[in-house]
Amino acid sequence: MWDAFKEAESHISDVKSDKIFGKVASISGLLVEAKGLPQASIGSRCLIEDRFGHKKQAEVVGYKEERALLMPYGSLEGIGPNCPVYLASDRVSLKVNSTYVGRVIDALGHPIDGQGPLGLGGLDMPLKASPPPAGARQSVGHKMDVGVRALNTFLSICEGQRMGIFAGSGVGKSTLMSMVAKYASADVNVIALVGERGREVREFILESLGEEGLKRSIIVVATSDEPPLMRRQAAYTAMTIAEYFRDEGKNVMLMMDSVTRFAMAQREIGLSAGEPPTTKGYTPSVFAELPRLLERAGPSVDKGSITAIFTVLVEGGDMEEPIADAVRGILDGHILLSRTLAERGHFPAIDVLKSVSRTMPKCNTEAENKVVRAARELYSTYTDMEELIRLGAYKKGADPLVDQSIEYAPKIKEFLQQSEDEKAELTEGYQTLKAALSPLADEVDL
Repeated sequence: MWDAFKEAESHISDVKSDKIFGKVASISGLLVEAKGLPQASIGSRCLIEDRFGHKKQAEVVGYKEERALLMPYGSLEGIGPNCPVYLASDRVSLKVNSTYVGRVIDALGHPIDGQGPLGLGGLDMPLKASPPPAGARQSVGHKMDVGVRALNTFLSICEGQRMGIFAGSGVGKSTLMSMVAKYASADVNVIALVGERGREVREFILESLGEEGLKRSIIVVATSDEPPLMRRQAAYTAMTIAEYFRDEGKNVMLMMDSVTRFAMAQREIGLSAGEPPTTKGYTPSVFAELPRLLERAGPSVDKGSITAIFTVLVEGGDMEEPIADAVRGILDGHILLSRTLAERGHFPAIDVLKSVSRTMPKCNTEAENKVVRAARELYSTYTDMEELIRLGAYKKGADPLVDQSIEYAPKIKEFLQQSEDEKAELTEGYQTLKAALSPLADEVDL
């Protein structure tokens, strides 16, 4: 009885004793102009009451003279001139608690998995919190076992590191993410599906992620048909939930698919609010919001960390595309998926030669780095000479290093491939790679 009273008490502060309201003045495209809301500020949450008495959530995204520019989280149908607009909240936040684990929610934090309501109460977390102070943050932790052999050895990920998966559509980003969610040694997974195809959401949850991955994950979904505000909100909601569990002292694995769709949603919002388009139509607010979001991941000031993997859609393999270029400059490394490898049946299609983990050298021992450097050198040499070797233009004995690469490259390729249902242990990866390079690496003492 006392617990129920305390939960009810925690919600009393959310109930306002007065209502501030204005009226809809005009509607243009995705925007609603409202007059009579001088107290509202950028980011304020409002409720628009349509002709049928339904209240629709909206956010203040700009101002035009003395009129607030609102963008609804849902459809504009039923909204017209003089519809009342109520100021709901100046500080947008989300109440997070442990009952979120194992659930699928929408961008506003409402459950959509048919498993009943989330638990009441919880900590009130701001949706747009500032990143931890740079000078007070802890360093990245020790290596994390993500269950994928190519990542564990060639692109080691440390606790609190932020990595990007760069690839075109249909190359295996979602499948690689599901493997990490199932096998990573994190305490909690937070997975944001931003702008995902509606058909693929259930497939990802049931087939790719599975029961094992779902039971320690929170999935935040905003499908491609939802308004841009909902798609952007999904990224903020996922980050906020990850911060809650980080502050609880847990090591969180945050996965967001994709940052590109978050940027596209922000572009739609910015263009509607009157921002000037810049490179490829992206507005200045896009490049301001990206670091504000991505920098929130990483080690905390005290305990806990957010290890993050963000996917980036690369059009036509162009790594200099504006969003890919901006994100690559913010993160601590990038994983490049190759369509050529995928077409050859090489899975996961990670191009280890074009990928990099900036924290890896310090996380590894000198012996581990030595084995990886030897494998990279052999694999790179073979890749450079592959066409000549296939054509028969290379004569054995012309270069000892090329001769070695011809011998060892097939073993390295086999090592880098892994089925979706196979889990690779971190401790076994370097030993397996050393065995593949035998007798060349026999003298290395791991």
